[in-house]
Amino acid sequence: MKKIFLYILAGSLCFTACKKDDVVDDTINEPEDINVQNNYDDQAIKKFMDENYLDTQGNIKAFSSTDTGDDNEKKLSQLPHETLPSGTIFITRPDAQPSPGTSIGPRDSIRIMMNAQTYVANNNSGNVAFGLGLPMTNYNTISEKGIPVVDPKFYYIRKDDKLIKEATTDAARQKSYYMIEGFNEALQKFKAFDKADSEEYNLQGVIIVPSRAAFARDSHYNYSGYSFRNRSFVFNFQVYKNIPRTND
Repeated sequence: MKKIFLYILAGSLCFTACKKDDVVDDTINEPEDINVQNNYDDQAIKKFMDENYLDTQGNIKAFSSTDTGDDNEKKLSQLPHETLPSGTIFITRPDAQPSPGTSIGPRDSIRIMMNAQTYVANNNSGNVAFGLGLPMTNYNTISEKGIPVVDPKFYYIRKDDKLIKEATTDAARQKSYYMIEGFNEALQKFKAFDKADSEEYNLQGVIIVPSRAAFARDSHYNYSGYSFRNRSFVFNFQVYKNIPRTND
């Protein structure tokens, strides 16, 4: 009898441990009307910009309610920023831009240092805000690898890329299946440095892409092992170098 009890207890503990590792299914409480989700995104982005600032290297940090050390920091909403027609917002960090720098074209090859997080905006009893942030695996170059990433596919993918050529669905044969339109659009508002990969980073800005300027509720490439449905994206970055691309 004791053995049976122990087996049941062990199984219960195992199940509980496994459940802790599960990613929450954010589609359970999604509003039926996508316009409502778009409104949630805009409210959550505004709240995010009021609750975070940039540290001395340009990393996004949340204001502390107990530490007075960040009391004099400017909110993201107080930094120079602009909202594009798509709803994407780009924030320029003062005194952290290349001089003169080089313009970034929509097809340029780039080397970019960044942290990329993705969030779902939810309405919790009238409080609209981003839920738990999840990293875009393999693209958080500061915290994971410490070196710039070259041409992330959500920024640019060639039409003869292996993923497209070997795709088995019509959706996966389209560039929009991989690319985050709002990110590409906003990145062109910045200029690139001419830095070696080994140089220390000093992040130049932030791009916040609402879900409607990302994948919304469309099918998309599996970048991180969890769905990007209704997900907004926050990119904290520095473009180390760009090279004009002569062909597609």
